[in-house]
Amino acid sequence: MQIAAASAVSNDTLSIQITGEKVSKETVYLPDSLARHQYVQEQLQRLRSEGFLLARVTSSNLSSAHRQTVEIQTSQRFEWMELRRGDLPESILFRAGYDSRAFEQKPINYDQLVRLFEKILDHSQRSGFPFASVKLDSISQLEGKLAAAIHYDAGPFIRFDTLKVTGDSKTRPLFLARSLRIQPGEPFSQRQVDRSLRSLRTIPYLQVVGEPSLSFQNEEATLYLPINDRRINSVDGIIGVLPNEIEGNRLLVTGQFDVLLYNVSGKGRNYQINWQRLSQFSQNLRLNASEPLVFGTGIDVNASFFLLKEDTTFLNRDFRIELGYRINPVLYMRFFSRRQAGDLLSTFHLRDATRLPPAADFRFTNYGVDLEYKALDDAFFPKRGSRADLEIGIGNKRILQNTGLPPELYHNMLGRSIQYYAEAGYSLYQLWGPAFGNLIRFRGGLMENPNLLLNDLFRVGGLKSIRGFNENHFFASRYAFMNLEPRFYFDTSSYFLIFADAAVMESGLNERQRDFPYAFGGGFSMQTRGGIFQFVYALGKSADQPLGFNYSRVHFGYTGRF
Repeated sequence: MQIAAASAVSNDTLSIQITGEKVSKETVYLPDSLARHQYVQEQLQRLRSEGFLLARVTSSNLSSAHRQTVEIQTSQRFEWMELRRGDLPESILFRAGYDSRAFEQKPINYDQLVRLFEKILDHSQRSGFPFASVKLDSISQLEGKLAAAIHYDAGPFIRFDTLKVTGDSKTRPLFLARSLRIQPGEPFSQRQVDRSLRSLRTIPYLQVVGEPSLSFQNEEATLYLPINDRRINSVDGIIGVLPNEIEGNRLLVTGQFDVLLYNVSGKGRNYQINWQRLSQFSQNLRLNASEPLVFGTGIDVNASFFLLKEDTTFLNRDFRIELGYRINPVLYMRFFSRRQAGDLLSTFHLRDATRLPPAADFRFTNYGVDLEYKALDDAFFPKRGSRADLEIGIGNKRILQNTGLPPELYHNMLGRSIQYYAEAGYSLYQLWGPAFGNLIRFRGGLMENPNLLLNDLFRVGGLKSIRGFNENHFFASRYAFMNLEPRFYFDTSSYFLIFADAAVMESGLNERQRDFPYAFGGGFSMQTRGGIFQFVYALGKSADQPLGFNYSRVHFGYTGRF
């Protein structure tokens, strides 16, 4: 038999002849002498896994620098007579999947035995016995059949001691231990240590600055974490005072104010305030607070409130409370209850309307689940890895009759109905060498209800979705967009970028109107000693915005960090 290696260039020839109780002959073509050696070892390992425990190379001849002939003698094939449990505890037997029938009158499979021992040791290391050992004992042989017993030494029982922070982080060790699920007094688990180190890299306000270490003393294990607090807290804002074009004798105050506070008091509490007013009649306010590990449990509580005043058309309020739980280091799950309310502001011009306006008064109470997957090399500034999220909500929507509108407009409308929505996103971060990277991002959403309103649709557009348009420019009941963003890193956390954004969306009001906006441009993000400065120049085109430099958008800002 002849086998060609996958390499496009095969310069070395290896001929293997197997003799003994098993006979075969083959010739393979391999790229170099190292590949020849590895292939011979793989053949020996395969034979030993088939019960030929004494298989060995009996001759090896090099007829030239690139041609080798090897002879392997299988010797006798061994079978199990029996493998007794010995002093292995019943609980570990069950966890390791030990079955005595798999070791009776069957060829000895070395790999099978290794897997059994690995499962025994893995269970021991997860149960407070990191120094456990296992081996074969009372070995006997009769006419090619082996009988043996498992000898198990548990070693000392180890418990977790208090976690130690060796960096300059002000995070409280007890909170960190609960967050990483390494509680003092609990049985030591190597698996839990490994999971905790992966979880640590998902916390955005902490930075691992060295290699974590373990110390065993007096039957206690102490985990040392070299972590520093990352400077990601921010307080910044801008206030503008302009002449009021509508009320000529008064001034118009516009501005933006943002507060982001992480790990307050060293207990993982996070707070957020965002206020923005860009015109006389439009402004929005977002408040968010999270309390992790409430009452020492693994449950996080998060509450948020969002207010949006859209010129003189409508006022929206959105209150949400969440219960979150980390399933594993990369998967986080939230259950939420959400109350949304929308009210028309000015109805005088609608007193003689013959049809209900796109926006109306409503109340929507919904419940749902939110799943977040995050496998990144850095939670705050990722360059490699991926993240994904999925949110699904369903509830009862109620249309309220506005006394400023003619009552007959509501006659053919369902006052109560079921509304559901779903949103999902996926981001992939790639790094090609030390300087070149790429970000690919997909996001989409859909909303279904017999009475969709303008003021409860998704809002899309702006720096974090489709650049080249104002923030929340689009109203959509269904949308999907993609961002493609190649990057050139000229510093650890600073880069130039070019991008292309493309989307499809439907409004879902009356007749479905579909739009295909797109945008492209470039910019940079630069980290300074005091914060991050970002500048993006974008050109965008949609059904209501032509492509042109006079419609271009400049997204820029400086966020101070402390």
